[in-house]
Amino acid sequence: MQVRSVFEAVMSRSRGSWRAVVCALAFCSPTGLHADEEPARPLPDTAAFIEEVRQNLRSDRLLLEQYTFTENRVEQRLNGKGAVKKTKTEIFEVYPSLEPGRMYRRRVARDGVPVPEKEVAEQDRKHQDEVEKAERRRAANDEDRREEERVVAEIPMIYDVELVGRETMDERSVILVRFAPRPGYKAVTKGGTILQKVAGRAWIDEEDRQLVRVEANLLDTLGVGPAGVVRLQKGATSYFHRRKINAEIWLPSDARFTGSARVLLFFGGSIDATF
Repeated sequence: MQVRSVFEAVMSRSRGSWRAVVCALAFCSPTGLHADEEPARPLPDTAAFIEEVRQNLRSDRLLLEQYTFTENRVEQRLNGKGAVKKTKTEIFEVYPSLEPGRMYRRRVARDGVPVPEKEVAEQDRKHQDEVEKAERRRAANDEDRREEERVVAEIPMIYDVELVGRETMDERSVILVRFAPRPGYKAVTKGGTILQKVAGRAWIDEEDRQLVRVEANLLDTLGVGPAGVVRLQKGATSYFHRRKINAEIWLPSDARFTGSARVLLFFGGSIDATF
């Protein structure tokens, strides 16, 4: 496994409850925020506010499956001084699937060059094979959804949450929230054990009670990918940004991961990837 697989592991669609929760909790690094200049209003009651947000937590994966869209990926490999030594870009056409969790990502361009027709045809063939196997995976997908629900239910117990203040983002009023792992609590779900290694800030739409952006810092080394062979190093940062689309639904807009990783004990490096 190469270092470039780190971002793919973070954004992986592989089984594992933490993947769905990270998509729901998202990661973000705030830019261009402006303090609300209107007279200060009392913040909502913390417990009631967080419960309303929790009720809205659903994996963006489930929402995205209703849409066809274009996905752009940019990955920059960094040297020891933080300078870019290689950039990789990919463009995908993404199509819904009748089977949850199985959207079809069709690579159509790589580093600014269209993918050859023969390669596109091979992708289509493999996708058709996957469609034919869908029935056998249905039970596993049901378990994924149940695990996601268990992790979402555990989030209020994992974190101590503080409502900090009111700001404006994307011309909407948002509540800034700080979250950190609760001392002494032992997570009971796999996703929960991942979230206990993350702290940061979240911006929640005040009207819709939806996560808009979340800024996250990794507090400890974290294994990702098959068998956890990729080790994200402490101090990695990530963000995830969501927007309200067509004035009706909240969907992911962009994400970024910056940090260092090591594959087993042999390969390591820094990466800056956007999605």
